Amino acid sequence: MNDGFRERVAGARVGHLATVRPDGRPHVVVVTYALVGDMIVTSVDAKPKSTRDLQRLRNIAATPAVSLLVDYYDEDWARLWWVRLDGRAEVVFDEPRRTDLVAALVQKYPQYRTAPPPGPAIVVSIESTATWSAP
Repeated sequence: MNDGFRERVAGARVGHLATVRPDGRPHVVVVTYALVGDMIVTSVDAKPKSTRDLQRLRNIAATPAVSLLVDYYDEDWARLWWVRLDGRAEVVFDEPRRTDLVAALVQKYPQYRTAPPPGPAIVVSIESTATWSAP
């Protein structure tokens, strides 16, 4: 991924995390994330959820292959772009590593400064990228 796309990914506010359900079907959720070197870090935050037994965590435990899609849309289609980051995910519950990973999210998102994500961290080791932008 060239530096221009790296900057776009680092600055974007949300991404779409795709995991694989045990039955092989895709599962996609919108996530906050931080780009840390060649890794993506996201976490389970305190926003209301119907359960703490999240599908994405179960999916990663069964099949760690994931993709994160980050994109930008504008009515001026000459400004469109997307980046897909493919890799292997790991769910991190253990302290202090979990807190260390979440620190990147706290730094990026002011909303987390008073209430850091309390749930497990998900770290994705990026193995490949695909990019596109309008000419």
